[in-house]
Amino acid sequence: MRKNSVKNTRVNGEVQRVLAEIIRGEIKDPRISPLTSVVAVEVAPDLKSCKAWISVLGGEEQRKDTLAGLKSAEGFIRRQIAKTINLRNTPEITFVMDQSIEYGVNMSHKIDEVIGSQSLESEVEDFEDEETDENEE
Repeated sequence: MRKNSVKNTRVNGEVQRVLAEIIRGEIKDPRISPLTSVVAVEVAPDLKSCKAWISVLGGEEQRKDTLAGLKSAEGFIRRQIAKTINLRNTPEITFVMDQSIEYGVNMSHKIDEVIGSQSLESEVEDFEDEETDENEE
């Protein structure tokens, strides 16, 4: 199976879906944040290994705790994936912290700040223009 084949893309999507369900509903570890999402999954063509990009909304401490909780539950997660998805081999999962969602939220806040300051500047300019118009009359 090639890396970008249709079959590999389907396997990636299915593992991502099942992994998200397991994290959301079946793991009872209190270290794992409820605001955890599976951003992407990449299963190797030989189905022996898998990288899962995980995003946690919250502070650095929550990210570390969630990653530690997921690593300790790796065996359980792998067993649940094997029960749910019929694959020749059940991949070993490596969790990687992905901060793209947090980066996007941060950029959105910065854009809002810039737009807010620009609208404030335009309101001040409009007010100054009105005052000069009144003074000329």
